[in-house]
Parts: sequence; C-alpha cells; structure tokens
Amino acid sequence: MVHLGTTQSPIDTEDNLTLDPENWSALREVAHRALDEALDFQMSVRDKPVWRPVPEQTEALLSSPAPSAGQDAETVVEDMLRHIVSYPAGHAHPRFWGWVCGTGTPIGMLADMLAAGVNASSGTFNDAPSRVEAQVLRWMRDLFDFPEGASGIVTSGASVANIIGMAVGRDAVLTEDVRGQGLGSVAGTPTVYASEQVHSSVDKAMQLLGLGLKNLRKVPVDEAYRMRVDVLATMIAEDREAGCRPIVVIGNAGTVNTGAIDDLEAIAALARREALWFHVDGAIGALAAISPRLRPRLRGLSQADSIAFDFHKWLYVPYEAGCVLIRDGEQHRRSFSAAASYLETPARGIAALADSSNTRGPQLSRGFKALKVWAQIREFGFDRLGRLHDQNVAHVQHLARLVDAAPGLELMAPAPLNILCFRYVPSSLPETAWDAVNQELLMRLQEDGIAAPSSTRLRGHFVLRVANTNHRSRREDFDLLVRETLRLGGEIEAAWAAGEVPAR
Repeated sequence: MVHLGTTQSPIDTEDNLTLDPENWSALREVAHRALDEALDFQMSVRDKPVWRPVPEQTEALLSSPAPSAGQDAETVVEDMLRHIVSYPAGHAHPRFWGWVCGTGTPIGMLADMLAAGVNASSGTFNDAPSRVEAQVLRWMRDLFDFPEGASGIVTSGASVANIIGMAVGRDAVLTEDVRGQGLGSVAGTPTVYASEQVHSSVDKAMQLLGLGLKNLRKVPVDEAYRMRVDVLATMIAEDREAGCRPIVVIGNAGTVNTGAIDDLEAIAALARREALWFHVDGAIGALAAISPRLRPRLRGLSQADSIAFDFHKWLYVPYEAGCVLIRDGEQHRRSFSAAASYLETPARGIAALADSSNTRGPQLSRGFKALKVWAQIREFGFDRLGRLHDQNVAHVQHLARLVDAAPGLELMAPAPLNILCFRYVPSSLPETAWDAVNQELLMRLQEDGIAAPSSTRLRGHFVLRVANTNHRSRREDFDLLVRETLRLGGEIEAAWAAGEVPAR
C-alpha cells in the first residue's frame, strides 16, 4: 500500500477556478469580430502591400515581459488584430512568391479554428479526428498508386517527413539491430545519396539520425539541375569498394531552387539493383500528381519506397501540414513502435485505436492538422486543385516568356514546374556588381510592398526566384513584376553608375 507523505503542507486553493470566460456572450462577440477580421483580411489582401516592416510600437509590445495579471479577451484580441495580424510575412498575398509558401484558404482557416475549438489531437484515440487522418492518408496512397498495405502520417512538413522516410529506409536496409544497438553495431559506414540540389532538411536528417553529414554523398547535376544517375551509379560502386554501406538514395520531385525533377524511373531501377531504399523528397512538386497534365512529369514517383511532401505548399492549406507515405507499412511501424504501459491498446473505449500514430512517427502529441487537408480536398476536389496547378505552371511559363523577351532580364535556369529563376542584367556595370544590384533590387521589391520573390544562387550567381504556389495570382501580377523589376533595376543601375550608394 502506498502512503501519502505527511510532511507537505496542504495547498490552500479555490475550488472552482477555470479559464472559461465568465461571460460567454461577450466572448462570442469578440470571437465574431476576430472571424470577420480574418475573413476581411483574405478578401482584401490584394489591396494591401505584400509586406510591411513591424513598427516600433509593435516591437515594444512584443518585447514586454509576461504579465502577472491577465487582461480581458477583448483587449488581447484587439492587440492581436492591431499588432500581429496586420504585419505578417505576406504568404496570403497574390504576389507572394518567396521561398515555397502556400497561400492558405478560408476553408483551411475554418478547419484550423474548429480543430482548436475542440482541442483535438490526432491519430492516438478512438475518435473522428483519427479517422479523418486515416482517410486523408488513404486518399494520398491512392493518388500516388501505393499499395493497400502502405502507411503514412501527417507531419508538420516535409522536413520531418524526410526524417521519417530516411529512418525507415535506414532500418529496412541495415541488417543490424540499429534501433536496439545503435549505429556502432553496423559494419561499414551507412551512406546516403542525393543530388547537389537536395533540400537542407536532408542534411539535418543525416545529423539527427546519427548518420553524419560526411556520409551524405552529393551527386552532381546536369545542365537542367537534375541528378546525374550515371554518376550516382559510379559513386555507389566506388563506395562499396571502399567498405561503405549504401542504404538510401533520395530523388527530387521538384528541387527547391529550380523545380527540377530527377529521373525518378532511372533512380528507382538503380535502387532496386543495388538493394537501396528509394526515398523521394516531393515537398515542392509531388502533389503535381493531382493534375492529369503534370502527372506524367513525375514518372517513377509511384515506385518510391517513401515519399515526403507538403500540403502547405501546393495544396494551398494554411501552415503547417506535411505528409510522408511508406510503401511497406509493417516496416514503417517496426521503425517507430515503442512499448509503454501507459499506451496499452484496450479492446474498447477511448484508447481502442489499433493503428496509433505513435507507431508511425516520433511524436505522441500531435495537433489535428489533417482536418484542414480533408476540408480543402472536400470543398475543391482534385479536379479544381489540379487545374490550379496547371494555372500556376502556365503563369510561370508566361513569366519566362516575359523575361526572355525583356532586354535587361536573363533567365538563369529551365522552369520545368512552378519555379523560375532570373536576374536583372545591369549591362552598363561590370559583372562583379551584378549580384549586388540584384540583391538591392530584391530588397526594394519586398520593402516597397510590390512583390515578394526570394533568392538563391545558381552556379555562383545571385538570382531572383519566383516559386508559384499561389492560388490568388493572376497573369497581370507577373506583368507587374517584370515592369517593376525593370524600373527598379534601372534606378539602381543608374545610381551605381553615378557613383552613388544604391542601398537606401
């Protein structure tokens, strides 16, 4: 028998303290205002600057210490609307094309609100939210032609999805008990292969999985920034000869820099011959499979052992939501199952869920991200979403034609999907100044609230990068981008030629 200690003093406390409002009607009015403001924001976002810097008053509020006494909900919501909602990065704007950020939708916002309203977790309980996620995963399994025994999990994004896919691949290929004994039990050095254009999350995955950055072999790319599969084969052979243990090869279904799609069929065939796990980082482009027109560009994707992708990019849902699919569901569960007395699965009741997400990923506590994905697909269907993908790609092709036709602009890479890289060419200046001119040009586009492309470097050159996962963009927005790029570029070039410092 356990006896409670008697040395602790009893805690004198209130009996009915709660965080619920004293006046639900008053909160309802505040909530309705917040919802109206959020909808108004999305309705009128085209009329706003793409981005505005955070003002000093807001900086001061967001630097203040935590309060001891609370404030009423109306004051808190007012501060959220005035100081936070008013100064986002601009993802929802029709001319936000930076990085690879989706736009969000009203239905996705409402789904997130409802998920938070019932405080649902996902994938661990015998409830409707777990079934919603299971249905989303079945939809994705069918989309990518994975077998019925495949499994998956909704994640925060493709970064975590890459970690999960690579972890399962590590465990599947290595015959040693890595989960129990660690990598020290492995004979030879486990080695992973990916193109030079692979996303930095793969570097992080190598670190987190204990594989080490030096054991990530970066394979050269061709002129179109696609992996050289012939070089990959040579590297694998050389590594085996040197005593390494090749385990995973990663293909890109759309690279982060240019949208290049590796030859997934050729990589899949090589992976089969070499008994390697074939993982695809599809964060950028895997969901192009929704479009019948774009799907052929992803040939070989359905042969992957695992696929990581983002809903918050090219499914346009609000942040955050990603996914990983694993062809071999049993192998997936072997990699992440963990026994605990407090996680036993009874035959009945709240915890009676046979396929808990606890056996498919590192997290136990998980928000209900799947609801906004489910709602988005329910409202729009794959048909409309696929047509939007076609529109995004067509807009990028339109931009490419404008850039190609404009004296003073230069295309810097092919645009096989929804990403375009280009630069302003200040021909009156030495080439050593071109990067700096384009850097200043990018800052002015953003700071003036005109448009928000981002940047990257291709073969040593600083370039402007437009990643179009925006369902609000129109052709006229890309016309404006080219006009403003030429105008601002000309101003910066003239100032530079006159010996003035171009930066503001």
